[in-house]
Amino acid sequence: MIHTAALFSQTSTISGLITSNDGPLPFANVYLSDSKQGAATDKNGFYTIVNVKEGSYTIFVSFSGYGTVKKKINVTNTPLKINFNLKEDNSLEEIVVTGTLKAVSRLESPVPVEVYTPTFFKRNPTPNIFEALQNVNGVRPQLNCNVCNTGDIHINGLEGPYTMVLIDGMPIVSGLSTVYGLSGIPNSLIEQVEIVKGPASSLYGSEAVGGLINIITKIPENAPQFFFDGNASSWGEINADFGFKSKLGKKATMLFGANYFNYSNPIDNNDDNFTDVTLQDRISLFQKWDFKRKDDRVFSIAGRYFYEDRWGGEMDWNKSYRGGNEVYGESIYTSRFEVLSKYQLPIKEKMMLSFSYTDHDQNSVYGDVAYLAQQRIGFGQLTWDKKLNNHDILMGVAARYNYYNDNTPATNKADEVTIPSLFLQDEIAFNKKHTLLLGARYDYDSRHGNIFTPRLAYRFKPSEEAIIRLNAGTGFRVVNLFTEEHAALTGSREVIITEDLKPERSYNVNLNFLQKFYTKNDIIFSVDASAWYTHFTNLILPDYDSNPNEIIYSNLDGHATTKGLSANVDAVFSNGLKVMAGVTFQEVSKTENNIKTNQILTEKFTGTWSISYKFFKPNIIVDYTGNIYGPMRLPLLSDLDPRNEYSPAWSIQNIQFTYDGFKNIELYGGVKNLLNWTPNKGNPFIIARANDPFDKNVQFDPNGNAVATADNPYALTFDPAYVYAPNQGIRGFFGLRYLLH
Repeated sequence: MIHTAALFSQTSTISGLITSNDGPLPFANVYLSDSKQGAATDKNGFYTIVNVKEGSYTIFVSFSGYGTVKKKINVTNTPLKINFNLKEDNSLEEIVVTGTLKAVSRLESPVPVEVYTPTFFKRNPTPNIFEALQNVNGVRPQLNCNVCNTGDIHINGLEGPYTMVLIDGMPIVSGLSTVYGLSGIPNSLIEQVEIVKGPASSLYGSEAVGGLINIITKIPENAPQFFFDGNASSWGEINADFGFKSKLGKKATMLFGANYFNYSNPIDNNDDNFTDVTLQDRISLFQKWDFKRKDDRVFSIAGRYFYEDRWGGEMDWNKSYRGGNEVYGESIYTSRFEVLSKYQLPIKEKMMLSFSYTDHDQNSVYGDVAYLAQQRIGFGQLTWDKKLNNHDILMGVAARYNYYNDNTPATNKADEVTIPSLFLQDEIAFNKKHTLLLGARYDYDSRHGNIFTPRLAYRFKPSEEAIIRLNAGTGFRVVNLFTEEHAALTGSREVIITEDLKPERSYNVNLNFLQKFYTKNDIIFSVDASAWYTHFTNLILPDYDSNPNEIIYSNLDGHATTKGLSANVDAVFSNGLKVMAGVTFQEVSKTENNIKTNQILTEKFTGTWSISYKFFKPNIIVDYTGNIYGPMRLPLLSDLDPRNEYSPAWSIQNIQFTYDGFKNIELYGGVKNLLNWTPNKGNPFIIARANDPFDKNVQFDPNGNAVATADNPYALTFDPAYVYAPNQGIRGFFGLRYLLH
């Protein structure tokens, strides 16, 4: 009897009630760490776990649509009663600022804004946000060169220069710096990324024609005390983020972060004697200060320094060949710094002064062609946020200073311009269901005169969990060819400008539907669907087809359109399974002389997905992510070019396993590009004339066209612009995260 009693005393019972603000939660899941034991709540929200051995555990509680909670417990021979109250994890209530320059919930914003948190990006860790955006539906990082791997971001099929990139709402990333503005920002410093698809020129000016990406960094006070995230791949890539916060006195909090990335392992798996992936050595330093002021007024200032040395080219290239014509290489040294700040004026009215400044220097050579460029952008803005009855008014004045200079023949002198702006928007709330936003912006550009961009947004909220939005507006864009068109620098094409280029104009309408659903099987899912149509006039498109040795620019004598449908579904199951999936169908075309052609390097459909599940018993999270892209027209050099005119449908898929059973530490690893897809499959070659990158053995006719010869049977010149997918195959990776709050 004594022996039996002793055994009985070593186990206990845990019970309790799981509730939310709306009452008991039936069928919620309760787990004990390091144990096979668990239970589900009954229809009244009660749970019981019996025969629990004495010891220390972590108890987890999860329910679809609610944040998972955990608590450390000690089990003795005395029964435990533990209750939990779960908070709803409502993605529709996320706070956004990008659509209207004001902090509102997604459901209240008349402008559709997509929000992506660090949790989303951790499902497929990448060394920079540029690559991470490959998992966002309707957004595609596009590489523009097989040699140096520079690229831009496409939104709904529109080229990268149509996308504005902001950091903390400041338009400091544009033109020359587009690809680098998304590199080297430590992912651990990011609070969220907000994406607006469609023109936003009435608030943000030129470049926000196709959409904008706003990278919002953490408030120092809310950041972790210390963080580290490092990983390495089987290709030899090394990436590390680390940082800390510190309070200086009673009123100042500083957040510091750094990112380092290195890839120094030349690989040529497709046997063309060129590096498959560009070699990179990059460092980025970030610092942000927040100051406490009277009445919680805002004052913050941040700065970032970025340096990168990247090169790609023939496998035996080294820096002694830089700028010469013996061994081909593309070498880019980039140095840039950024400063940005927000200051709320010490007056009764809510007025915010914002400014930013960037200095970007690029020292690069493409074979034996040097491209030395400097870009400086200064931006200042004063906004007045005023509420009058049912009117929510935002007024602002802004000025943008652009300086650009390079050593190309097309730039005889530095391009320097200051663009003053005025904007006004009025959000009228008729009642809880109906809201109308009216906005307009006026810009004066000395090169192009007066530019006026109005917009309208209507929001209808039929229920607490649904919203319908109709947005319409115009946009404009001023083009800087040499900062945007990388093909002008690589290969042997000459840039031809046939006229004084006029600013592009766009007219856009977008219909968006967003709803959250609850099923009888305790599945919660949301649907976010959009349809859009954009009409362009004065469109400036590069003509690759008329002459294989030239890129010809002119304003389109006709019009161009982009139209499409997209949908995102986000589902959370009662067992903790999370599924995100999206699909986009689009057509981007131009019509000239009544002839309609599809835009080059633009897919007709895309799909993205993410499936995540946590096994509580071994503390392992499994993330399966991927994308698929439909065929796109590719840039061939001649009628004899043997490469495929259209890409096949292709997919990049990844799997990751994360172990979070240690305190403050996560271990993660997996495989990227599971299908080992690279664009050389099905093609005789990717880089044209890789064996003769300086065109020493190419013969030309009197018009400058390459002639077919025994050595050059396809009449090609060296060209690395035939690129539609990353040229990096399957690889494993492993990493460690440490977070101290």
